[in-house]
Amino acid sequence: MGSLGKKENKPHVVCVPFPAQGHINPMLKLAKLLHFKSDFHVTFVNTEYNHKRLLKARGPNSLNGLPSFRFETIPDGLPESDLDSTQDIPSLCESTSKTCLPHFKKLISKLNNAIDTPPVTCIIGDGVMSFTIDAAEELNIPAVLFWTTSACGFMCYMQFRQLIEKGLTPLKDSSYLTNGYLETTIDWVPGIKEIRLRDIPTFIRTTDPNDIVLNFALGECQRALKASAIILNTFDALEHNVLEAFSSIDNLPPVYSIGPINFLLKNVTDEELNSIGSNLWKDETDCLEWLASKEPNSVVYVNFGSITVMTNDQLVEFAWGLANSKKTFLWVIRPDLVSGKNAVLPQEFLEETKNRGLLSSWCPQEEVLGHSSIGGFLTHSGWNSTLESVCGGVPMICWPFFAEQQTNCRFCCNEWGIGLEIEDAKRDKIEILVKELMEGEKGKEMKEKALRLKELAHDNAYGAFGSSLVNLDNMIHHVLLLS
Repeated sequence: MGSLGKKENKPHVVCVPFPAQGHINPMLKLAKLLHFKSDFHVTFVNTEYNHKRLLKARGPNSLNGLPSFRFETIPDGLPESDLDSTQDIPSLCESTSKTCLPHFKKLISKLNNAIDTPPVTCIIGDGVMSFTIDAAEELNIPAVLFWTTSACGFMCYMQFRQLIEKGLTPLKDSSYLTNGYLETTIDWVPGIKEIRLRDIPTFIRTTDPNDIVLNFALGECQRALKASAIILNTFDALEHNVLEAFSSIDNLPPVYSIGPINFLLKNVTDEELNSIGSNLWKDETDCLEWLASKEPNSVVYVNFGSITVMTNDQLVEFAWGLANSKKTFLWVIRPDLVSGKNAVLPQEFLEETKNRGLLSSWCPQEEVLGHSSIGGFLTHSGWNSTLESVCGGVPMICWPFFAEQQTNCRFCCNEWGIGLEIEDAKRDKIEILVKELMEGEKGKEMKEKALRLKELAHDNAYGAFGSSLVNLDNMIHHVLLLS
């Protein structure tokens, strides 16, 4: 803390994640890295709604921060709510893009006028919180965008304009969702040999030219061209071709791959800093004790992330698929997993699996996926989950829900050979895939490939010349410290 009336002379980064769990986690990790590695003063900006949820999940003092790592809030523009769940994504996209900028500029002005805080020298906004660029331009400081997607996901978003120009989206009518049209392959996406329309982020699956999220994604990709740099939480050995291909996009700023961030973060030894958490639901850690009592590679971990919702019928199909596989499982069922009501599992399922299944409402996923007893992961293919699975050397069964989860699933199953896709969520199909994952020949091959990728991820993050570490240093020195 600077002495009264005297500002510290250190770089000050303001970090602004999109207000959903899968965006807050990697941004907080990046903020910790900058604080620990390069002594940045950090201001981390949550929405008021998520700030309240964090305090509820982690305790009233959990966001007090440290003298040089502070938390601030801005409103998200949506009506107030006491729900403990992720807000409606289209509403959030529209609201943040239209209402956050003036509140954010007011916050920056407050920080710049504070006696005990160094002036703001750079801003890192989520890839879809690009209003942060406007604020940075006014102050003439670097504005970096952190896209929390895979490189392949970001690359596909960057094609939205062309998909519209070529008439591939919006769809002519809703029959195009079921008539095989989405199986159409395209071969002109830079760095991707060929990809089906169904593997492109789902926001193209609309018949409405004014669709909120399609136009939002289009606008955010356009604004990405104005950033000082773009950061991706991935690593060269995993997505080399796509990362190389970004240089072919006109006017795109430099793209720095600095992942997996959770591996880079293992170099951070500051316990106070490490104790700052970002889970919006309360972690139930007793599952780790339960896992410790299980054989190596014997447990299927099931978690559909923070946003996926399903029908109760789908929940029941997953339940019986797991039960009939006869495998041991740890299943995270969020309170809001079933759309519009509480998740109810059949009593017979609970009876059948009571000695080999554990149900949890939220868990420390990285620790779970790093546990030796986990043999496979049934996932929604969100990018954080996919990367954490790679870091644990754990193969996957993929049931993508929306956005670029479809793209991640395609790469896991077809390019990297570490995933099996659920095409139809029916119990017999799920049972077959779980058995294949845990005991089949294909499952063994996938496990070997996943372990190989874990090694490569480790090398990219830890080696003195690991590309992710080098990229992070370059991004800090060539972009963030420029002002």
